[in-house]
Amino acid sequence: MQSTSVISPPSKSMLWAGWIVSLLPVLGLVMSAVMKLAKPEFIVEGMAEHGYPESIIVGLGVVELACTLLYLVPQTSVLGAILLTGYLGGATATHVRVGEFSQAFLGAIPFGVLVWLGLYLREARLRALLPLRR
Repeated sequence: MQSTSVISPPSKSMLWAGWIVSLLPVLGLVMSAVMKLAKPEFIVEGMAEHGYPESIIVGLGVVELACTLLYLVPQTSVLGAILLTGYLGGATATHVRVGEFSQAFLGAIPFGVLVWLGLYLREARLRALLPLRR
């Protein structure tokens, strides 16, 4: 016997809240990706201080932008969130490795939380998969 559960779409206010919450990290990620693609000197120096050669900066920017774009498209938003989680996990690990704990806990980790919170609010299938119970 097959179960046919109906997933109700989010209310308009929940959908709007989800998009607003989602856009907060998206703006930061797009800005970060554009800066990597432009490669101003302070980005090159900062990446070198963290142990990354200049040759990979543009590639990181492309990956960051691609993951963010996948997150914005409703049909690929879950994949985008998973990929952004990995990307932000790498950023967190980098900051922890060099002793910048405040950068990890004030930068990448809150972005990751906002990515998933925004998606949770706007994606009924995710709420059905991970229901919050009273």
